[in-house]
Amino acid sequence: MSQLPDCLEIRPLRRPIDATISVPGSKSITNRALVLAALAEGESVLENALFSEDSYWCSQALQRLGIPIAAEKEAARYVVQGTGGRFPSVYADLFVGNSGTTARFVVAAAALGGGTYRFDGVPRMRQRPISPLLDALRQLGAHFSFEGQPDAFPLMLNATGLNGGTVTLEATNSSQYVSALLQVASYARSDVTIHLTGEVVSEPYIEMTLRVMEQFGVHADKSDYRNYHVRAGQRYQAQRYVIEPDASNATYFFAAAALIGGRVRVPHLSTNSLQGDAHFVDVLERMGCQVERAANYLEVRGTGRLHGVDVDLNAMSDTAQTLAAIAPFADSPTHIRNIGHIRLKETDRIAALVTELRKLGARVEESADSITIYPSTLQPAEIETYDDHRMAMAFAVTGLAVSGVRIKNPACTAKTFPDYFTRFEALYA
Repeated sequence: MSQLPDCLEIRPLRRPIDATISVPGSKSITNRALVLAALAEGESVLENALFSEDSYWCSQALQRLGIPIAAEKEAARYVVQGTGGRFPSVYADLFVGNSGTTARFVVAAAALGGGTYRFDGVPRMRQRPISPLLDALRQLGAHFSFEGQPDAFPLMLNATGLNGGTVTLEATNSSQYVSALLQVASYARSDVTIHLTGEVVSEPYIEMTLRVMEQFGVHADKSDYRNYHVRAGQRYQAQRYVIEPDASNATYFFAAAALIGGRVRVPHLSTNSLQGDAHFVDVLERMGCQVERAANYLEVRGTGRLHGVDVDLNAMSDTAQTLAAIAPFADSPTHIRNIGHIRLKETDRIAALVTELRKLGARVEESADSITIYPSTLQPAEIETYDDHRMAMAFAVTGLAVSGVRIKNPACTAKTFPDYFTRFEALYA
């Protein structure tokens, strides 16, 4: 499906699925690996990398900082010539689109440099919070100025390197602040100790960062989930690095099997994954699915009946939309809780889910940090996606079981999964 229409109608599927679907590399790991390879000394080859809007903005920002990167899209590979923590550019104008990982990771990395760097993004990025990260970087000696709202994009970074020391970081809104600091900490002039305050969200993504750092040769000591210590002087090692399939993007295909029945297998993904979202299959198992977990694949089999669940998705909040999209078909209510921070994502995801589910005829209730979805008979509807890739991908799954579901702006999936609807076609094969 080379070119998507402005509005895409999803064809209902009237028989069980039998599909093995390969999923592109993880966005979260791709952008971490790009930053760590840029900080390493020498050539790194990143295999099975994701080529999407988010990874494009990350690689472009690093290139503007002076890092040579060859993007070999057909081979799903980046070749990065790391410069050992130095950034050759003394001035760069950096645009991050609506990529949260790029905004947080590259701001922190650029603070290691010596120059003046301007950051901006799409209008939504100007609204997304970044002040906790900027406060932490200031504690390490970074200097910022702002063109509009304080502590928001567009901003100017006057980079002179980071001093090290003890940092207090408020981690309620995003784990990406923590990951951004951890990734650059060993390049500060002295050791960095990070103490987290507030409710720490999406902890598996912090664990992912620590494990990718280890794979590139830098160790962080973790005394508990609030306290980290990184020794100065450690350096990332250039290498050939293979990126796992994206577990978040795999959830849509697993959910399709859960909803329609039959089986979907995603190869090269296991519950030993670096990604916490691989455990979404545990939620589907609680809903009545059969799950096969192997060393080199995960497989979900739908049984023809779904049970409602009460689940805390704080740790894997990117799967909230996937679960919400199939929840009306369960035989009891589904309560998704502790997800207030997803109101600050590409869109207010709780409000968007409530609006679109009600448009489909579902009975839904919301609170500040939760959503409850009741068993409902759904009707045709045109789904607004709010330029949010996960809205488009999740409600496409709903359309497999309901006639007349139309997805507006399906091309917004390019943010993390440009050929999603091409691979979606495999469900009909």
